[in-house]
This record gives sequence, C-alpha cells and structure tokens, in this order.
Amino acid sequence: MLNPAQAINIALGSIGSAKLRSALTTLGIIIGVAAVIANVSLGASFNQYFNDEIGAVGSNFIVVYSQNIDVFFDKELEVIRNTPGVEGVSPINQQMAKVTYMSTSRQIDIQGVTQDYDEVANFKMDSGTFLTDKDRYVAVIGAEVAYDKFDKKISIKNPIDITFRREDGGVVTKTFIVKGVITDPNTTFAQTGVEPEIRVFIPIDTMNEILGKDDYGGFFIKAESLEVVRETSDEIDKRLARTLGVPSRDLENDDAKPYVMFDQIEILEETNQLSAALTSLLISVALISLLVGSIGIMNIMLVTVAERTPEIGLLKSLGYSEHDILLLFIIESMIVGLIGGIIGTVMGIGAASIANDLLDVPDVFPASLIFLGFFVSVLVGLVAGVYPARKAARMNPVEALRKE
Repeated sequence: MLNPAQAINIALGSIGSAKLRSALTTLGIIIGVAAVIANVSLGASFNQYFNDEIGAVGSNFIVVYSQNIDVFFDKELEVIRNTPGVEGVSPINQQMAKVTYMSTSRQIDIQGVTQDYDEVANFKMDSGTFLTDKDRYVAVIGAEVAYDKFDKKISIKNPIDITFRREDGGVVTKTFIVKGVITDPNTTFAQTGVEPEIRVFIPIDTMNEILGKDDYGGFFIKAESLEVVRETSDEIDKRLARTLGVPSRDLENDDAKPYVMFDQIEILEETNQLSAALTSLLISVALISLLVGSIGIMNIMLVTVAERTPEIGLLKSLGYSEHDILLLFIIESMIVGLIGGIIGTVMGIGAASIANDLLDVPDVFPASLIFLGFFVSVLVGLVAGVYPARKAARMNPVEALRKE
C-alpha cells in the first residue's frame, strides 16, 4: 500500500528529473492563476473605488426632487425631518444663473440650501467654512467654479454677482461674498447628480426671498446609517405620498407622484452591477488561460505515463495496486498545479497592485484570493491528472514490462 508521503516523494523526484518540461507545464497554470487573481482583485478594487466616490458626495444620502412647482413647503420638510431613521435634512432650490466675477460671466448651477446640507453632503473644505442658517448674502463655491471656470481664481472674501430669473420674468442681480471653497471630491466615474465642484451654494432663505417664492425644489436627506437607507427612503416615500394626497395604491407608480427619489443604495447597486460585469468579463478571459494550462498538464502527464510504462509495470509486479498508481500520478499532477498556483498567486497580486497604482484605484486584496489561487490550481491539477492517472493504473503489468 502506497502512503501519501511516499507518493509525494516519488512525484517530486519525477518532476525534478524533467525540470524544463515541468517548468513549461507549470507556466500555463502560473499565467492562468495570475490572471484570475489579478482580475478578481481589480474587480474588488473598482468596486471599492466606486463606493468611495459615491461616499465622497454624500453620507447615507437620500435625494427627493419635485417634478412641479409649489409641491414642497415647510410642511413636507417637517414630515421628512420627523421620519424615523432621518438624521439630517436640507431643503434645496436650484437654478442655472449667470455668475459674474471680474467682468467674466458663466452659467452655473446655483443651489439654495441650509447649514444641514454640509453634514449630509460630507463636504471637505479647501478654504473657509460652509454656510450657516444665520448667513444672508454669502456663497460657498465648488473647486471647479473657484479655480477653472473664470479667467482668474476666486478666493474667500471675493465678491461675485449672481443674476437670477424670477418666475414672473423679472431679472435680479445680487452680490454675494465667497465664504468658502469646497474641495473637489474627484468623482470621475460615479456621477450622482449632486456633485459640489460645479455648483454655487447660497442660503435658501436668501434665494427664496430673491425669487419671491416659498416652496422648495427638493430635499437632501441623511439617514442614520447605510444599513437603514433603503428602509428610511421607503418610509419617507410613504409619508410624502400620504401628505401630498397620493393614493396608497399608486405608491409604486412613479408617474402618479409629483416627485422623484433616489438614494445611495440605488447608486451603489448600479455601480456594483457594473463592477461585477467587468470582473466577470475579465475572469472569463483568465479562465481560458487556465483551460490551456490544464490541457498542458494533461498532455505532459500522458507523456510521463508513456515514458514511465516500464516503471509502472515494475511497481504493479511488486504488489502496488491500481489505487496506488492512480494516487501516484494524481498527486504528481496536483503538485505541478500547486506550484503553479503559488507562483501565480504571488504574480497575480503583484500585477494587480501595479495596475491599481496605474489606474489610481485602492488596493483591495481579499483574503479569499490566496485560497482561490491555491484551490483553482490544485483543482486544475486534479482534473487534468485524472485521465492520465487512470490510464496508468489500468495498465497490464506484463505488457508494461515488455516496454523495457
């Protein structure tokens, strides 16, 4: 009876006796495993990157926008503020307006907000501070507005003129003093529609006073945690619908409601689907390399069986069973796969790290990657070695010895 330790020693001796052939066989597994590891890591890194980008424009956020004027007032604001799971809420009004600085004018999105918007949006200030509810004619501007939109950079305490259009057709121009500049969150891929770098924020009371209105265009809401975002969003939806007279039977019909909603979970799900699709595509390509590697192992093991036919006949004549011969060749095949897996895992992590640096995404290496590398390589070695091992185990010892 051949014990596993003996089988491993014999297998290592066989591999060592044909180093170049073993190395070339292992190369296919190395490339395949490295490709799988690198692509899985890249997928996880992109997923983390998208999550970080979305988190940069808001913390556990829920956004509600009205589809008509005169929909949201202080009553709806209080309904949201008193909804379980809501930690903070800021009403919003917005308008594309002409902003003039040092005789240069640009059309820029102006948003009227309260001081709570800062907490919900998770802003980082490049300079100055955010608005307070006591402020009047002051503005906080995004980094792109401050540094790129105009011929000269805008700094805190600089005046800017904003020209508003009233609903009655009138035009009003007011001067605002810049109180702060918001750091650009650099959300390159994950666009949520609330990016601060291209906007100018002013007190909503001041904006409503200028425009002669008392309604709100929407609300920017912060839930207590990411885990309760969806539950809180659903509860807000129910309460707003009830307040605005939307029948409960139409709650799932977006066309029946005078507002639209989206939240951080929805955006995360969309980006996660994109990341999963990208990862699946990359892994599919990598699996082709593994398939080629497994075919290489099978071919080499068949050659090994042919070369070692006399040895197999001798072993069987000495009393080794078919099970022993099967075990011997399967272990040899698995060792080839395992060696390839170890090297491939190291190379895959290294390649992923380099790619992450080049793409400027975070390094994410799940602990399961190492297990995956070993498991895949051993599995490939096992599957590729079964047929040659069975062929060797079924040899007639007399016929095998005649090959001597």
